[in-house]
Amino acid sequence: MNTWFTCKIKYQKIDEKGKAKNVSEMYLVDAVSFTEAERRIYEKMESLIQGEFYVTGIAKAKISDVFNYEDSYLWHRCKMVYTLEEEGKGAEKKITNYVLLTAPNVKEAYDRMYQSLNNMLVDFRVTEIVESPIVEVFPYESPEEEDTKFQEAPDNYRPLSEVNEDQSV
Repeated sequence: MNTWFTCKIKYQKIDEKGKAKNVSEMYLVDAVSFTEAERRIYEKMESLIQGEFYVTGIAKAKISDVFNYEDSYLWHRCKMVYTLEEEGKGAEKKITNYVLLTAPNVKEAYDRMYQSLNNMLVDFRVTEIVESPIVEVFPYESPEEEDTKFQEAPDNYRPLSEVNEDQSV
């Protein structure tokens, strides 16, 4: 299960007219601790922002799942509620979870919420959908994935199948 942290960043952005404007943006980072969240947001922002920026706040986010659809950059926070029967007590327990997903509008977010969670074994209701101030989400990537993600094979490398053919001849 992921642990999500919201990170608020403050920096100066140059608008279309060439005027400097102070901007505060929120990002979501998957990390195991506040310290790792801070380290990861600094690493990500250094490559995205020209000049100085400040991390003005880090908080644990109550997000259980994140669904990113490629056709939209607008994030929506969806509140879902379902009930579970407590074993041995015979009483029902109400569970509330929050899901973050991208959609161009609230109606599409509602539809995508049901589409994304259609494999749940319990019935749930979506009780709230709000547009989120989150600009971008940074899920966890293992160091091996980060190191090899964009590396291409050198020109002198050949597929293993070709090498095996040469050795068998």
